[in-house]
Amino acid sequence: MSTSTTHVLVFSHRPEVREAIINAVGRRPAPDLDRITYTEAGTVADVLSEVDAGRQDLLILDGEAQPTGGMGVSRQLKNEIDDCPPVVVAVRRKDDRWLATWSQADAVLVHPLDPLAAAETVAEVLRTRVPA
Repeated sequence: MSTSTTHVLVFSHRPEVREAIINAVGRRPAPDLDRITYTEAGTVADVLSEVDAGRQDLLILDGEAQPTGGMGVSRQLKNEIDDCPPVVVAVRRKDDRWLATWSQADAVLVHPLDPLAAAETVAEVLRTRVPA
């Protein structure tokens, strides 16, 4: 059994949104993947610091975060960081999926979060990431 972990950053200005995302995805989204260790970020500065340090394997960004939403942060990271970790954006409405595409996110979660769909989406993204 593997003892390694996958590092996932969850960004939202609202702690309850971060908690909902973490609870929906869980500590192990699929049996074939490593356990997840979460880092919570409440500001864009926290996200940029973590990404610059290279500590995260996946980013889950709240598309509704204030004052800067996760979709804008995703687009910025994808355009400015050569080895940007995969990004999943959480949106409030299914109709906002096109904005997540604009943001260059690798996948989208839609609120209210379905734990099975959230874990499956994150697992798919983690399986397809390029190993460091």
